[in-house]
Parts: sequence; C-alpha cells; structure tokens
Amino acid sequence: MAETEPTEEETPEGLLGWCLVANVAREVVRGEGGLDIQHGTKHFRTGALLWLPPVRWDPGHGRWPAVGRHRGNSRRYVHMIVRADDLENFRVKGVYSEALVRGLNGWDHDPTAPRTLQNPWTRERAQSRADGCNHLSEPLFIEGRKYAHPRISVPNPPPAEIEIEGETLHLARYGTRGAHYSRTPPPAEWIPEIPEP
Repeated sequence: MAETEPTEEETPEGLLGWCLVANVAREVVRGEGGLDIQHGTKHFRTGALLWLPPVRWDPGHGRWPAVGRHRGNSRRYVHMIVRADDLENFRVKGVYSEALVRGLNGWDHDPTAPRTLQNPWTRERAQSRADGCNHLSEPLFIEGRKYAHPRISVPNPPPAEIEIEGETLHLARYGTRGAHYSRTPPPAEWIPEIPEP
C-alpha cells in the first residue's frame, strides 16, 4: 500500500501550511448527566471536518477554536468555539486554500498576504497534539466530589479497581462522562447453591 502522506523532506506543491484537524463526533453528549445524545452540534454536522488553529487565548476549559463549513451554509468557512469532547479522529492535514487561510487567521488576516498563515502549526507539533488527543483516556470521578480528578485519568475501558494516594477505589459506574469510583467495594454477587441430584 502506498503512503499517502508526504515525507518530511518533500513539500507538496501549493502547500500553505499544516493544521491540526478533527471530525465532529458521531454522538455528541448534552444535558444533565450526559443523557441527551445528539448527532452533530448546533453549527456542524456529524463528521464535519474542523480545522483547529493553535490556541493563542484560552476559550475555556475543554474548548477549542475551530474553523469549518457551517451546517446552514456549506460554502463558507466559519470560526466557532467547540467542545473538545465533541471531536474525534485528530490528525494533521495540509492547508491549500486561501479561503481556509482567511478563516484560520481570523481577525489577524492580512489582505496583502492572503496565502500566509499568521499563527501556523509545525507539522511535528500538530502531530504530537493529534497523538495526545487520540489517546483514549477517561476522566476519573471519586464519590463525594463534584468535579473530575484534575491530574488523573484512566484508560478506556477503566480498571475495576484503582489505587490513589494509598486508598483503593472501586469502579461504581462508567458512562459517557467518565469513570466514577467509590470507596466502598461492590456487593458480592450471590450465586445460589444447586443441590446435587
């Protein structure tokens, strides 16, 4: 099978820069407890390709500026803030379109240099970020705490038991919002005794 991505030494003709991209997830979780499952977001369809410029300002925890074609008008690029949880399949793609450069530059776009990205990704940095985003891990919640543990995540699927700060925690439930652990072990499964004939 031929390699579709260019090597580091060669630069494709017409390439204006590299960018981190992702698709809108097939199922987007909303509502209290993550019980409302939607297809796509308000502004982007399921599977829509979103271009993610490097973050220069913090749009909020778990949020990312994105450029993509809007649900209502697929001809123009729009700039929106999206939730990182609504994205999947992170990877690196080349930028070849001046219209896309205009969208990625936003307010910093220079009309005298329409083919210049103002805040470009390097290919290595974008690939590193894509690898980090694609690593499957889940937030860890401990009973009695409202928010996820700030420094610890668990693999997907999560283990039945985990030890944190010398304390053994037991998996209580696992859902779209992460793994919830309890200090009390689960009840032992009762297996009825079958009398011998």
